[in-house]
This record gives sequence, structure tokens and C-alpha cells, in this order.
Amino acid sequence: MVPLNWYLLLAACLFGIGLVGVLVKRNALIVMMCVELMLNAANLTFLAFARQSGDIGGHAIAFFVIAVAAAEAAVGLAIIIAVFRTRGTVNMDEVRELREEA
Repeated sequence: MVPLNWYLLLAACLFGIGLVGVLVKRNALIVMMCVELMLNAANLTFLAFARQSGDIGGHAIAFFVIAVAAAEAAVGLAIIIAVFRTRGTVNMDEVRELREEA
């Protein structure tokens, strides 16, 4: 049986990789994948604690997070495709349409 600490360490590593990707990358698709990585790290934490405590609550929360992530991916991909069709790029620095003017 794998100890709880290993699951938490793996989740922390996945979340850190996702966070670095969101902060560093400029490609909208890569940023979206990094957000998904962070959500999966949270799911791993919920499931690890659910396994440790023998409770089903962590499984329910993980299922909810998966549903939200699927909806986020569908809406996000639609927005990215629309931006690519109009601008020809998915680089977040080049798309300034929604940015507030200072």
C-alpha cells in the first residue's frame, strides 16, 4: 500500500508544474492544459484523503471537479478556436481584444 505522503507529494509536484505553466507560457492551449493539470492534482489529493479516511466524500468532490473541468475545457476550446479564427494566433500577448485600456 502506497503511503498518503507519496500521493500528496505527487499532487504537489503536478500542481507546481501546472502553476509554472500558467505563469510562464503565453500559448492559450498550453495554459488551459496546465489548468487541467492543477485540477487533476486537486483530484488526486481529494482521492488520497478519501482513501485514507475510507469516506466517499472525496470521490464525490473529485467527480464534481471532473465535471467542471470538462465544461471548462469545452468552453475554453470554443473561445480559443474563435480567437484563432479571427486573429490567427492563440498567443495571449497578441490578443488584446478583451484587455482593459489604461
